[in-house]
Amino acid sequence: MKIVVIGGTGLIGSKLVRRFEAHGHEVVAASPNTGVNTLTGEGLAEAVAGASVVVDVSNSPSFEAKAVMDFFTTSTSNQLAAEAAAGVGHHVAVSIVGTERMPENAYFAAKLAQERLIKESGVPYSLVHATQFFEFVRAIADSSAQDDGVHMAPVGWQPMAGDDVADQVAKVAVGEPLNGRKDIAGPDRYRMDEFFRKALAELGDKREVITDPKATYFGSELVEDSLVPIGEATLGRVHYGEWNPS
Repeated sequence: MKIVVIGGTGLIGSKLVRRFEAHGHEVVAASPNTGVNTLTGEGLAEAVAGASVVVDVSNSPSFEAKAVMDFFTTSTSNQLAAEAAAGVGHHVAVSIVGTERMPENAYFAAKLAQERLIKESGVPYSLVHATQFFEFVRAIADSSAQDDGVHMAPVGWQPMAGDDVADQVAKVAVGEPLNGRKDIAGPDRYRMDEFFRKALAELGDKREVITDPKATYFGSELVEDSLVPIGEATLGRVHYGEWNPS
């Protein structure tokens, strides 16, 4: 089976490429540095020719409202048009658990727009909604830092390892299209503030983590279930305490 991974040189994309290759699939790791640009369309038709599946794990280089919306709508529209022309039978996209609960968030709004395009395209599809990745713990803390410390809300938090994300996305990709959504999450649910207090200490980060019910997540205030699955979800196997960042 030929599988195209859009964003195939990134964190999750590179993990997917290795998994697909290990199972004998023909894989194209598509990204600008391999000659495939989904914003301009350069190399896209050639990449998807003869493909059975396209997996999109690309991400916007900017989270500014207009830039992130333009990225996901343009990139996704170009992919879907190329896939329809090539007869691709399965489009897989990775999104975020809770996206539909914070539409005022510019990044989440762009992901919702991406999902609408996929659902309306006529290309058979699967959406995988994942919780946040262990690999982004420090970056998320940095985004919540203020002069007196890192402000975190006391809400549900259920992050997962990038390897678990890749395992689940790979399984979906080689299966029948869901024409729907699957939620995936880490094996353990925490309080967000307590998790970051412990995780930053283990990283040797001496910043104080301040419990703040009004703390925002990339500009959006949170409630208890903003970022965790509600209802059925497939859980990963790697616990944070066992995770090896290398």
